Parts: sequence; C-alpha cells; structure tokens
Amino acid sequence: MNTEGKIVSNQAEEYLEAIYRLERKRGFARTMELARKLNVVPGSVTNTIENLERKGLVIHEPYKGVKLTDNGRKIASNILRRHRLAERLLTDILHLDWSEVHDPACKLEHALSPEILKPLEKALRHPKRCPHGNPIPTNCGGIIEEETMALTEFDAKMSGFIVKITEEKAETLKQLTRLKITPGERIEVENKIVPRGPLTVRVGNERCIIDHDLAAIIYVKKDEGEVRN
Repeated sequence: MNTEGKIVSNQAEEYLEAIYRLERKRGFARTMELARKLNVVPGSVTNTIENLERKGLVIHEPYKGVKLTDNGRKIASNILRRHRLAERLLTDILHLDWSEVHDPACKLEHALSPEILKPLEKALRHPKRCPHGNPIPTNCGGIIEEETMALTEFDAKMSGFIVKITEEKAETLKQLTRLKITPGERIEVENKIVPRGPLTVRVGNERCIIDHDLAAIIYVKKDEGEVRN
C-alpha cells in the first residue's frame, strides 16, 4: 500500500483531491461546493473536514472555506497524479473514450502504489498531461502549467489553441466532442455580445454557439502577438 494510504482512507483521499481542485480555482473550497462535487450531504462533509483538520491536513476558516495544509497538499497532489495517470492508462492502453475515464480513474487511483506508478509511467511514455489536457503532477508534487486563458476572457476575433478542459463530467465532454472542441484544436471567438453571454466560436471549418459556463472550462493558449481590442 502507498504511504498516503496508511494515513487516510480512500474516502479522505477523494476529499483531499476535491479540495485541491477547488482551491486551485477559487483559493478555498466551500462546504456546499464539496458536497455537490462529491455527491454527499453537507453534514457528511462537515464531519470529514473536522477529521481531516484533526490530522493536520486541512485548515477550515469560518465564512471562507477549507484550505489544504502543506502536508495535505502533498498528499492531494499525489492523488491527482495517480488519477491522471489512471486516465491515461484507460485512454492510451485500454482505448476508452476521454469522456468515460474520470469515474473509473477515481476508483483505480487508490490502487496505484509507487511501485506500480513507475513502470506505468514508462509504459505510457511519461505523459505530461491527462487526456483532458490538464498537467500531471511530478513525483515531487510540482505542476508545470502552460500559460493559458479561459475562453470567457477572450474578446471577439481573438484565437488560439485549446490546451485543457477543466471539467471532466461525461456529458460535458461528449458535448465538446460533438462540437470538436478538444485539446490541440484551434479556436477563434467570432462574436461576443455581452460579458457573461454566449460566444460564437469557430473550430476548424465549424461554427457554433456555446454558453458562458461551457466557455469557462475551456482553456486556450492565445496566438502569439495577439492583443486585446
């Protein structure tokens, strides 16, 4: 069993990973957000957070939310590393569609020990990103992020290459597949009327309209030399 498995349960690992993801987005993870993400009742979240706080893995600040301690972040980064390598295993070796790998990877990540991870990485040819374009943490816990912008930050006529999709729900990824909005594709915002309204975008030769929430999970590397209007 891996070192982290001796410290926390599989359930606690799920919490630490969820807090890590939310903290990177918003600075804190709120109880209701965790409940929605983990599909549990808020009371269950409160009890687990208290347990993690007693173990020195999180800090709960009233009216703000939960943050990881250094030790908690180290464990969470390792869990995320296992999760994203599991996703690559499922897509690259078992040939599952990228929209189908998040949930099975959540189960598989708990079984990947350090002894398995090293040969797995070698077999996968040391991937840097998960199938959705998100960086795989290094063995030391570091994350190498490419400079990107959410598509919602783009003005009309701005363009670039899609780097990552930060939402891994199957229905969302299937929708993006239908629209051909996947990492590596070039995308251009043709029209943006209001700040939080829908965007008209072009991907290849296809034009489509996407809502603000969908655009917010699409991260793009802006074309070199391009400036805002």
